[in-house]
Amino acid sequence: MRRLCVERAAADISMHVVIIGAGPGGYVAAIRAAQRGADVTVVEQGWVGGVCLHWGCIPSKALLACMDVFTKVRRASEFGIQISGPISADLRAMVNRKDKIVSTLASGVRSLFTSWGIQLLEGRAELLDQRTVRVVGNEGKESTVTADAIVLATGSKPATLPNLPVDGNYIVTSKELLDTTDIPQTLLIVGAGVEGCEFASLFAGLGSQVIVVEMAPRVLPSEDAEVSARIQSAFKKQGIDLHLGTQVLEVQKGDANVQVTFSDGTTIEADKVLVSIGRHINLEDLGLENAGVAVGNRGEIMVNEHLETTAPGIYAIGDVTGKSLLAHVASYHGKVAVENVMGNTIEIDDDVIPAGIFTVPEIGRVGITEDEARTRGIQTRIGRFRPTGLGKAHAYGETTGLFKVIADAETDRLLGVHIVGAHAADLIHEAALGMQLGATAKALANTIHAHPTWPEGLMEAAEDVHGEAIHLARKRVAAAAS
Repeated sequence: MRRLCVERAAADISMHVVIIGAGPGGYVAAIRAAQRGADVTVVEQGWVGGVCLHWGCIPSKALLACMDVFTKVRRASEFGIQISGPISADLRAMVNRKDKIVSTLASGVRSLFTSWGIQLLEGRAELLDQRTVRVVGNEGKESTVTADAIVLATGSKPATLPNLPVDGNYIVTSKELLDTTDIPQTLLIVGAGVEGCEFASLFAGLGSQVIVVEMAPRVLPSEDAEVSARIQSAFKKQGIDLHLGTQVLEVQKGDANVQVTFSDGTTIEADKVLVSIGRHINLEDLGLENAGVAVGNRGEIMVNEHLETTAPGIYAIGDVTGKSLLAHVASYHGKVAVENVMGNTIEIDDDVIPAGIFTVPEIGRVGITEDEARTRGIQTRIGRFRPTGLGKAHAYGETTGLFKVIADAETDRLLGVHIVGAHAADLIHEAALGMQLGATAKALANTIHAHPTWPEGLMEAAEDVHGEAIHLARKRVAAAAS
């Protein structure tokens, strides 16, 4: 496939890059392009910062942070702190705080655009050919922009079900639920993937009766089976009602709630129903056919190892490539695509992608699961350690969870690391860096870890790969070594 600008020796040649979409992929690509000396125009139809900033990662974590404080206050007596009087959650105040955080961060992105001289056109973009973009402004005014290179970063949107039509009131997507100011007495969540499980933790913590229905036999079906089992156990302790291996058959909307019948025969009434079954790539009316941009069987834009599409000079990043629907992957793609646009040939390397799932308890993961290793025919050695063996976990009252290290039995190289427990999404990056550098379990185990800290659990799990964890009972160590 021919690439645009394989060599750009003359630094004084001005290049105009148009980026369609200002989410975590698009705005990062725009700033990197400006840093590399390009003239940059960004076209955004909705909100600068995209779904991640306005209706996804940031607002949901802002609300989860409020719920975390609420939970800690209710546990204050465990730490010798007595609080008198009633304790309640004010969801309206939480949503207002969330909105302020989103507004601050969105303004920050706009300020970055200004500081780097990036032009922002607010409206809908359509490719007219491989170098021309038509922009229909949000007020209806049309203009055209000519580009030397184009980056497509239009992201994705929530998927829906025909028998669960979203009305924005009783049957909602994550977008509407994030703006809800009254805690629903009963919340039904359809889908136990990442989003569904995060919302289950949030509203169960705020006091809702949460019911989750999932057609797979376990929650978080893409995660390691042990991780899934621990989250299921935690959910049951939190009073979350799980209906697994089950589907929604019938929905009837009443005057004040929704009655839903499951395939297992259960009928429930819910104040709100969250449809959380995944996301669809957002490519409508983008004019891909006008530019010769090919789309795959799953509706994804086809790209090569440089993130260039079948149309030379047009690149695609993030969700629209179908590779990984994660904000940080989109940002990484944006940097790689721009480097290629500017003539610095770089191939994507997405073998090591860490991820955080903000359930209660939290999850951090990188690499493959135990089942994936088995499917690939890889012989492994596995180390495990629980936070109950950590002084820091006891000091903070957070002893639930698991550290799991999967290593190649022959080479000892790290293949996957899975953490369940406090700060798991932060802790996973030590493992990600180790995997990126080709580290072994022995190297991780032999790295001195400060005491008392959470990462000691990762060290102990790495030691357990070879049956040498210090803070595991002898019987457990013997079993691991056999």
